[in-house]
Amino acid sequence: MTICLAMARPREFDRDAALGNAISAFAEHGYEGTSTDLLLDAMNISRQSLYNAFGDKRQLYLEALRTYAARSLAEQMQALAGGSPLAGIEAMLRAFILRPSKTCLGVSAICEFGHSDPEITKLNDSAAKALRAALERRIAEGKAAGEIDGGIDAAAAAHFLLATLSGIKVAARGGASLQSLRDVMRMALRSLT
Repeated sequence: MTICLAMARPREFDRDAALGNAISAFAEHGYEGTSTDLLLDAMNISRQSLYNAFGDKRQLYLEALRTYAARSLAEQMQALAGGSPLAGIEAMLRAFILRPSKTCLGVSAICEFGHSDPEITKLNDSAAKALRAALERRIAEGKAAGEIDGGIDAAAAAHFLLATLSGIKVAARGGASLQSLRDVMRMALRSLT
């Protein structure tokens, strides 16, 4: 009697690279506008590999959004932490303006879903809350150092800067020039001093 042991076939693709390509596809086309076929082409994987590695389209989208939010938040926090408080805020805004890709999955998710999907809302709100808290700290540090106007409310200014960052992201997506985006950044920074 011969026993045949079937070995699991290893994945023939780089999961992280495929996920990165899914993030780009979702950011560019939105959840509804990204068909499974478009995902398969973008990720360069088979339908079965998609389902085996990521589950269905929604599970893939949630993983893509979680991954994007974590990476984006880490980049923004790193930029924000550098230099003086005002220089850190400028670095955070400038980092997005100078990104080669001006598509943002977070803003895309907010525009597409608003607060209609609790899981997506929770992901977006969590990232925004962390960034808002970091901005408030840097603004308070700037006030203490005399770099930011002492009469400014740190919480209100943090909300304003988050709205400005979102506006920059939407304007960039709409094709705003680099100069226009820099002008918005300069106006936001001027409002703090």
